[in-house]
Amino acid sequence: MTEERIVRLEETVAYQSKTIDELSEQVAEQWREIDRLKKQMVLLSDRFLELEEQAGERPAVTKPPHY
Repeated sequence: MTEERIVRLEETVAYQSKTIDELSEQVAEQWREIDRLKKQMVLLSDRFLELEEQAGERPAVTKPPHY
């Protein structure tokens, strides 16, 4: 191999390594966000169930008089 070709290959590997590191960090950040959103969803679901229980009975579903 020529010296020039080796340098190009090393540059390519360095660039790909940097890209992989950046993508890995982005994926990790997305997983952190997903975990945060899951926790928020659980809290909101629990709160909704509490409010639903406090609301009492639901009115009966009836057809409007024009049916």
